[in-house]
Amino acid sequence: MIKYLIKRVIYMFITLFVTMTITFFLMKLMPGSPFNDEKLSETQKAIVSEKYGLNESLPNQYFIYLKNLTQGDFGVSFQYDNREVWSLIEPRLIPSFEIGAYAMIFGVITGIILGVISAIRKNSYIDYSSTVISVIAISVPSFVLAVMLQYFLAVKYQIFPVGGWHGLSSAVLPTLALGLSVTATVARYIRSEMIEVLSSDYILLVKSKGLPMRNLIFKHALRNTLIPLITIIIPMLASILTGTLTIENIFAIPGLGDQFVRSIQTNDYPVIMALTLLFSFLFIVSIFLVDILYGLIDPRIRTQGGRNE
Repeated sequence: MIKYLIKRVIYMFITLFVTMTITFFLMKLMPGSPFNDEKLSETQKAIVSEKYGLNESLPNQYFIYLKNLTQGDFGVSFQYDNREVWSLIEPRLIPSFEIGAYAMIFGVITGIILGVISAIRKNSYIDYSSTVISVIAISVPSFVLAVMLQYFLAVKYQIFPVGGWHGLSSAVLPTLALGLSVTATVARYIRSEMIEVLSSDYILLVKSKGLPMRNLIFKHALRNTLIPLITIIIPMLASILTGTLTIENIFAIPGLGDQFVRSIQTNDYPVIMALTLLFSFLFIVSIFLVDILYGLIDPRIRTQGGRNE
C-alpha cells in the first residue's frame, strides 16, 4: 500500500509539471498582449515588457518562471499594479470553496435520498417523476439553470439576492445551480445500483431472515451501493470546478472562477497560470482521495498495491 501511495504522489507531481508546461506555452501563443492598451506608446509598451521579462526568449521565460515557482513565487499580476498573484487569489478561495462544498453536500445528500426512494418504489409515479427530473437536470447546463433561478427566485419573486456574496442567503441560488446536476447524477447511479443490490442473492438471504427493511437498506444495500458513487465523484468535482467559472460571473461572486475569467480577458498570464495550477492540483488530489476512499468503503478491494494493481 505504501508503494502504491508513493507512486500516486509521483504521478501527481508529474501531471502538475506537464500541466504547468503546456499551459505556460499556450499562454504565450495566445493572440494579443497584456499591454495592448491603445493609450500606451510603443516605447512605453517596450519598457513594460522589459520590466516583466516578456522580451526574453520563450525558453528563458519558461525557466525563470519554473525557478520562481519552485520558490513559491507565482509572480506579480500585469493588471493589478504589481500585486503578487497569491494576494489576489487568497481572498477568493473561501467563496469558491464554500460554493463547491455546498453544491457537493447538497447534491450528494439529496441524490442519495432520491435514488433510494426511487429504487424502493421502482416503476412507481415517484420513480418516473424522479427519472424525468434527473434527465432534465443533467441535460440543462448549469449556467442556464443559474439564469432561470436568478430570474424567478431573485428578480421576479425576490426571495433571494440577485447576486453578490453576503452570507448564506447569497449562496442558495449558486448552490442550486451547481448542485442540481450532482443530485440528478447521484440519484440515477444510486437507483440503478440499489435495484441491482436489492435483487442479489445476499440481500434476499438477509431479507428472508426477517431483518427490518430500514436495517436492510441502510446497513447492507446502501453500503454496497456507495461504491459506484465514489467512482463518479471525479467527474462531478470537475463539473463543479468548471461550473464555477460561469456561475460566479452570473451571480457576481468574488471567487476563483470570476478571477480566472477576468484574467483571461486581460491576458494576465501569471494569474492564469497560478489558477490553472491550483485547479489542476485540486482535481488531481481529488482523484487520489477517491482511490483511498474506495478501499475504505469496501475492504475486499484493498490490495497491497491499490485497486489498480
